[in-house]
Amino acid sequence: MKKIIIPLLITLIVVAFGCKGKGPGKRDTGASADTSTVADTGFTGIKKMMSGQYVVSEITFKNGVRDGLMKTFYTDGRVRTTFWYEKGLKQDSARWYYEAGQLFRTTPFKNDTMDGIQKQFYRTGKIRAKIGYSKGMRTPFFQEFDANGKLLGGYPEIVADIRDEYNTKGTYTIDLSLSDKSKKVIFYRGEYTDGRLDTTKVKVITKDTGTASIILKKGTTEDASSVNVIASILTPMANRRLVSKKFDLPYNDLK
Repeated sequence: MKKIIIPLLITLIVVAFGCKGKGPGKRDTGASADTSTVADTGFTGIKKMMSGQYVVSEITFKNGVRDGLMKTFYTDGRVRTTFWYEKGLKQDSARWYYEAGQLFRTTPFKNDTMDGIQKQFYRTGKIRAKIGYSKGMRTPFFQEFDANGKLLGGYPEIVADIRDEYNTKGTYTIDLSLSDKSKKVIFYRGEYTDGRLDTTKVKVITKDTGTASIILKKGTTEDASSVNVIASILTPMANRRLVSKKFDLPYNDLK
């Protein structure tokens, strides 16, 4: 009997000591402590992006998120653009530079969206253009300047030929073009939304053909009393100037 009891006691002692500190409660406590005290916050510092032997960009990160200055470079190492980030969003003015180093353009950002007056510059430092943006969309504000700082004018305007065939064919047609016959224009039917060109709320009539037609047909119920057209015109400086024109309708049932 003693020979049986002694091995049994030894086995119970070994099992008891082997399980000490390795139960589910102890293991869960250890895992929970690791998770709460060692967080992966991501990279903090400046990362350089390379293309072969050239540095393409330098991006500042904080806890894995863009936060601070970002630069891109020409192949000779000169700065091409700079952007300022706060918590992953573009803020303040982004800057573009000529290859020789002079400032070419500044664009204001608010929470990653273009908002404010974009400015362009000649290599001499004189202002070249001012273009309005609001909430990421274009506004009609637009100015261009010559190399001496003089405000430019003489831009083409929207012109229209009316074909009133209401009584014979039940149609009223507005044929659109530019006063200088340029083809570098996008015609939209619609109006500005809070002073902005919201391309989701206007309809493209035609693009880069120079002409467009709005054909209204006689309806059975009263519709709009006017039609508004917006033209986005490409200038010789390769900027887009916005012009709008409203056409009053002589009949109240056109659609």
